[in-house]
Amino acid sequence: MSGPADAAATSLLDLHDALLLDLDGVVYVGPDPVPHAVEALGAAARAGTTTAFVTNNAARPPSVVAEHLRSFGLEVAEHDVVTSAQAGAREVLARVPAGSRVLAVGGPGVALALEQRGLVPVAGADDGPAAVLMGYGPQVGWADLAEAAYAVGRGALLVATNLDTSIPTARGIAPGNGTLVAAVVAATGVEPAAVAGKPYEPLVLESIERVGARRPLMVGDRLDTDIEAGSRSGIPSLLVLTGVHGVADLLAAPPHRRPTYLAADLRGLALPVSTVAVSDIEGGRTDADGLAALRRAASASWAAADTGGPAPDLDVAALEAAVAQALAG
Repeated sequence: MSGPADAAATSLLDLHDALLLDLDGVVYVGPDPVPHAVEALGAAARAGTTTAFVTNNAARPPSVVAEHLRSFGLEVAEHDVVTSAQAGAREVLARVPAGSRVLAVGGPGVALALEQRGLVPVAGADDGPAAVLMGYGPQVGWADLAEAAYAVGRGALLVATNLDTSIPTARGIAPGNGTLVAAVVAATGVEPAAVAGKPYEPLVLESIERVGARRPLMVGDRLDTDIEAGSRSGIPSLLVLTGVHGVADLLAAPPHRRPTYLAADLRGLALPVSTVAVSDIEGGRTDADGLAALRRAASASWAAADTGGPAPDLDVAALEAAVAQALAG
């Protein structure tokens, strides 16, 4: 695993041999690529950096995700995509015998992941499942949640692919798998026996194993999943501001959700390490992307929160304006 940033390194791509890259809100939003993401990832590939596309979205099979990414011009194999459904099926198999029936709730990716682990996906509680694997799917409705609740109520093990409460879409922020799981938990009083996706470690560990990473960097747009996953797994993280979390979230981040690095978007991968590191140091660095003040503000806010000191007097509107300008640049 990577340690503290080497100040002599030119960029994050020099420090890390692999990117564990979130998708929704980082590489794409809905069907469209995030601005500058394709160019930045192309540069990373040319630099010899391996990329694992690591997603909590369990709905789509890896082959479909890979094809989506290839439509942007990226060179991506199915093997490069690691989903929470795959990690979730692994967690199920660790708890029930091979060949067991498992109620698959979510998009096609959930059932496929179970099949690939030698488990038998079923559609209803009356099929006698030994476990329930719940993942995101845009068509999941009340009837699906009811079947999950019936199965859990009869003793089936509950495993969640992830607990994201929201998901970014082309139309805005929509409910995520965490809201679906919460409905089943509320109905049954039974908490998941395991959660596979970020911020929990199973998905991160599977991704590291998949690409053979020795010095991975977690990259994402969410503090509560991507960045916390890096913290839990002991690896550095880069927060980009193209998705769910923004300035106010960053300034209020608790210790386990604080990114090592901050950038407006994936172009930050190519910036000098000393530029993107979150620090209150003002001297000896250039403001390469206009976000130096935000990095200093975050560092100062965290220090005040940790020591019980007075919160710094910050112009949040000005910081948000700097982010908007950086994203538009």
